[in-house]
Amino acid sequence: MASGRRAAAPRWAGVGVLVAVLLALPPFLGALPAEDSDVSAADLRDAVLAADGIGFSGHAESAGGLALPVGDQLPAVADLFSDRTTMRVWWRGGADHRVDVLGAAGETGYHRDPAGQWIWEYESATATRADAAAAGEPFALPGPPDLLPNTLGRRLVSEATDAELSRIGARRVSGRPALGLRVTPAEEASSVARADVWVDADSGLPLQVQIVGDDGGIPAVDTRFLDLEIAGPEAGVIAFRPPEGARVREAQEADIAREAAERLRPTALPATLDGLPRRTGDGVPAGIGLYGRGITLLAVAPVPRRLAAALENTLSASPDAVDDDAGLRAAAGPVGLMVVRQPGSGSYLLTGTVSLDALASAAAELPDLGDQR
Repeated sequence: MASGRRAAAPRWAGVGVLVAVLLALPPFLGALPAEDSDVSAADLRDAVLAADGIGFSGHAESAGGLALPVGDQLPAVADLFSDRTTMRVWWRGGADHRVDVLGAAGETGYHRDPAGQWIWEYESATATRADAAAAGEPFALPGPPDLLPNTLGRRLVSEATDAELSRIGARRVSGRPALGLRVTPAEEASSVARADVWVDADSGLPLQVQIVGDDGGIPAVDTRFLDLEIAGPEAGVIAFRPPEGARVREAQEADIAREAAERLRPTALPATLDGLPRRTGDGVPAGIGLYGRGITLLAVAPVPRRLAAALENTLSASPDAVDDDAGLRAAAGPVGLMVVRQPGSGSYLLTGTVSLDALASAAAELPDLGDQR
């Protein structure tokens, strides 16, 4: 008996060594040097934009470092930007993909098709449907697919000027050689110091994105592929039909700014705020102003007094909140939020990737709302 155990020991020791090697292999591969290229920053941006139609599948992980002070109003968004999110991805295109979010409490599948999106909650057997307009509109709440390296990276570089782009060497991401592309916003109002996009050298697909606020420190957002196979998945893997017995419902977005704007009469917002031009043609609802470009964006909306009071209670709990004549404002990393009170009238909500000083400057340029309750 004892001799049998002694005989088995070398075999189990061998298994242990093999497991240790396998566990160490991904970090080892990531540490291998990657050969840089002489491709310019502008050409690398063009490669990212040209890779929009590339199909792939794999695993991704997003780590958020933002403690957004909106937990009671938008808990799902707060969790998305403050926690670690693990995703399994099948991607055929921007309107044809599936992203499964893997969590301790279960899985949630996001199935996008040209007509809209299904959200399938496995544990509760609930399927939620949003049509294409709601799923793709500019003011829809962000979801896990928006934090994938390919979608976030493309958005960050799409409006960057040549002067805002620079090369930052090469590294390996998910075992693949990736070329570094840095975006440094030119706007003084920006609260983002830089965004680093690591681009697959062969396909142009963004493999990792890191966004760092102007206070430095750990990235506010760090999203990367853990493994990746560049090949279009079968359509059947993405398609979704609610199974028999599932609870089916229509999506109801909890978009604070949109709901507030729809309940108030339109306000003549200025063409610029703190030097940021107002955007047009984005499908922005009436009554909401969207300013800036690329990484630096500011959204402004009038809000009813009761909603403003609830937001003030949330923001005032932040230890770094500033409350003065300009209004109440706080920041979570590079994301700033502000409630502007106007005595005898309504209130404004401002939010975006701008500094607290920029929020105060923008607030001073807003017109009087009049008596809106």
